[in-house]
Parts: sequence; C-alpha cells; structure tokens
Amino acid sequence: MQRTEIATLGEFGLIEHITRNFQLKNDSSIKGIGDDAAILSYNDKPVLVTSDLLLEGIHFDLMYVPLKHLGYKAAVVNFSDIYAMNGYPKQITVSLGVSRRFSVEDMEELYSGIKLACDKYGVDLVGGDTSASVTGLTIGITCIGEGEKGKIPGRNGAKNTDLICVSGDLGAAYMGLLLLEREKRIFSGNEGIQPDFSGKEYIIERQLKPEARKDIVESLERINVVPTAMIDISDGLSSELLHISKQSNVGCRIYEDRIPVDFQTAVMAEEFNMNVTTVALNGGEDYELLFTVPLEMNDVFQNLPGIKVIGHITDASLGSRLITRDGQEVELRAQGWNSLK
Repeated sequence: MQRTEIATLGEFGLIEHITRNFQLKNDSSIKGIGDDAAILSYNDKPVLVTSDLLLEGIHFDLMYVPLKHLGYKAAVVNFSDIYAMNGYPKQITVSLGVSRRFSVEDMEELYSGIKLACDKYGVDLVGGDTSASVTGLTIGITCIGEGEKGKIPGRNGAKNTDLICVSGDLGAAYMGLLLLEREKRIFSGNEGIQPDFSGKEYIIERQLKPEARKDIVESLERINVVPTAMIDISDGLSSELLHISKQSNVGCRIYEDRIPVDFQTAVMAEEFNMNVTTVALNGGEDYELLFTVPLEMNDVFQNLPGIKVIGHITDASLGSRLITRDGQEVELRAQGWNSLK
C-alpha cells in the first residue's frame, strides 16, 4: 500500500486533500471549508452546539479500532448529543492532533469514516484544524444543529409521575469493548492467533460503529411529543438517570425486568461472569436516548417500536432506585465511564 508522508502536503494541502469529496447539503451552510470560519444561516431557528474530544489511549485503541470506524464513531457520537436535544445535526468541524507515525493514507481512512457518517445523517463538514502531536492521535469535533422553539428538552424538565423511556438495548457496546480487550491480550502473546468473533458481531458493531438515534427523534416528531427531559446514554444508564434526577430535582424508580438487553450482551456477560443488569446500568457508549414523558402518554409509548418504558419519576425525597426482579430496592450509583479516573 502506498504511503505518503503528511509533511509532503502540509496543513492546508492535507485539509484540501482529505475534504475534497465533501459537498454541502444544507441551505443553512452558506460557506464551508476554505476561510477562517464557516458561514451559517438559521433563519431565527435555535442553534444547538456540542463538542467532543477523543484521545488515543484514553477513548480508543488503534490495535483493534480501524481508522474508518473511528472516524464514523467520532462523528456519530456528536450527532447523538444533538438528537438528545430533540434537534437535528447540520454541520461539524473536525480538529486533529496527528503524530508522525500517521500517513496521508491513514488520514484518508479516518475521513472516509467521517464522510460516511455525514452522508448517512445529512451533515456538512464545514471546517476544522490540524496540528502536530507527540502523543498519538487526538480528534476534536464540534457539531452544530437545529432545534425548534419550545421543543428543546433539557435535563431539568422531568416531573413527578413522568414515564422513563429508553430506546434500543443497553450494555452491548461495553460487552463489545471487553471482548475486544480480551482478544487483544490473547493476540499480544500469540501473534499467530486470529480472533473469532462469529456469533458476537452485534456487540462488536455496537462498540466500533454505533449509530445515533435519529429515527427516535423522527418518531417523536411524527406523534407530536416533546419529552420533558432527554439525554443520550454515553456514560451508562445509571449516570444519565442521576443527571436527570439531579437537574430536575426529582427521584426515580426503574425496574430491572424492563431494562432492554440484547441476547448477545447477556451471553457475553455470562461468559465474563458479570451481572447483566450491572452491565446494562453502567456500561456506557450505547448512544441510546433516555427521556421522560407525561404519564398520560403511557398507552402510546407502551406500543411505540424501538422504545421501552422502564420506570417512572418520583418525588426527590424518595431517591433514585432500581427495583430488582425480586422486588428489592437498590440505590442507583453513577459507576459508568469517567476518563478522569
């Protein structure tokens, strides 16, 4: 495979080279890459902005994360934050810190993943920055989105008796991570061994190529429902529930037997001798949507595809608890991902 040193193109040559296939798709993108700043127009619409920083060795391991998958995931996790505000992502900027061990072709792979995500979700790449790095690869993405006035739920709007809903299933991404880490350790001592992921494709994909839940936001829009509070599950269900509880000044009750878990996740948890509920509560990186809606919406949400009602909001004095399958109450604790620990 051809290898072109990044230094041969320079900063601006590299930017032009790896972004040349990106075309603007949104009317709100007036001017993209090429000036000191992008120019956007929103016609008096609320603007949503989020940013995310991914560092090699902290957030990803290139021993088992392909650069194309990394680019896709880096973009999608930012889109997820915008969907968690009941909005739609429209533009991103991408900033990179790149060490000398990476080539132009490596950057092409990374950006091919970013482009795939942008094309799938209808998002424009409109700028960014690159710099030399002595600590490997760093990716910083800022995402800009559009919301509707009066339809942007925060984390502080949950009310007593509200239903607690979650999309998809939980814990799969964490099980995928543990599986990849296990195979990495085995491979490190036995280079001739190739990992066998047959029957485990779903949990691997959930870790390496997550999807943002645009479809859930579209479903809510179709039935004209605005959640009272909403957040995406990046650090674990327990952590995100406690964010909502704290900022809304409420308590909550969720039920163990209602937490959605995929079969492969359960099988992998058993293989690792882990409690599958603990995995679902604390795994993180699921990028599902956790939200609350008024109790009178119960009939609607009990039958809405892709969404599960897992509990309800209570008065703050009752605290935040998990009701186990045998009826015991267990206090919820924030034990999910924390990169600073």
